[in-house]
Amino acid sequence: MAPSHTLKCCKRALNWVPVLFINMVVAWSYYAYVVELCVYTIPNNAERISYLVLFHIFLAMFIWSYWKTIWSKPSSPSVAFALPRAERELYEKEQRAEVQQEILKKAARTLPVYTRTAGGAVRYCDFCQVIKPDRCHHCSTCEMCVLKMDHHCPWVNNCVGFSNYKFFILFLAYATLYCVVICATVVQYFIKFWTKQLPDTHAKFHILFLFFVAALFFISIVSLYSYHMWLVGKNRTTIEAFRAPCFANGPDKNGFSLGFKRNVAEVFGEQAKYWFFPVFSSQGDGHSFVTRLVHIDPEQANSVLQQNGKMFVFVVCFCQIPKFWLSYF
Repeated sequence: MAPSHTLKCCKRALNWVPVLFINMVVAWSYYAYVVELCVYTIPNNAERISYLVLFHIFLAMFIWSYWKTIWSKPSSPSVAFALPRAERELYEKEQRAEVQQEILKKAARTLPVYTRTAGGAVRYCDFCQVIKPDRCHHCSTCEMCVLKMDHHCPWVNNCVGFSNYKFFILFLAYATLYCVVICATVVQYFIKFWTKQLPDTHAKFHILFLFFVAALFFISIVSLYSYHMWLVGKNRTTIEAFRAPCFANGPDKNGFSLGFKRNVAEVFGEQAKYWFFPVFSSQGDGHSFVTRLVHIDPEQANSVLQQNGKMFVFVVCFCQIPKFWLSYF
């Protein structure tokens, strides 16, 4: 027990290494930009002040979004998705898979659960002992089921899901803009140092390296940001992009798509004034989502599947849809 506990503690400590690395890079970039560039290199006061104001605005938004992503606890399924004690005991004692499925199907009848495994079975987590809500997955690193799980990100040492996906998107956006501001304002002094128009000083190394680092981070972050914005527009998670969710009528990669405008609103909310700030404004409760291919006849379902989601068919079983979603009908 003791060695196992020690290993687990060591693993948790090591998980913070990527976060520590990011913070060290940001701390150094702050010193290089504010001290070496603005204090020692830029001669004009007006230029220096304008650069410092612009730099600190994007730095503040970047840090705010980043730490909101880190410290936002992943949302897990509510007790409503746990098997009642009697059913759980029957499930654990039963050895036959088909009988276990009957127990799960009976328990899932009152729940807004429409996705299934690839084999058509009710999705159940043996670790957390809950019926998985739609888009929910178990994270082996966090050791819990996470609502609308997108992925586990080592750079924030946290699961990205329903509770912090908006913060994660903003973190990528402001990290990109932070790199853009650095590159755009440093480039002229980078050229002057490179062509020896400015004398060699202790600031030279910091400014040259700052430009290279910011450019490299920009290239990597902007590609990741673009990919996630594409996912937002399609209303997919990273997991769903690689493995289409399965419904009673089969897999459908666009099963949760409501159209671009509604897809964006699901993550950022309907009020635009909250879009650019890392405050929670996502819609819904993370447990249930409006889906297509539910409660329609098989022929219509097959037709929709063949069209790859070009027509929208919404859930009509209103008693199982959260009150919030009723506004869409």
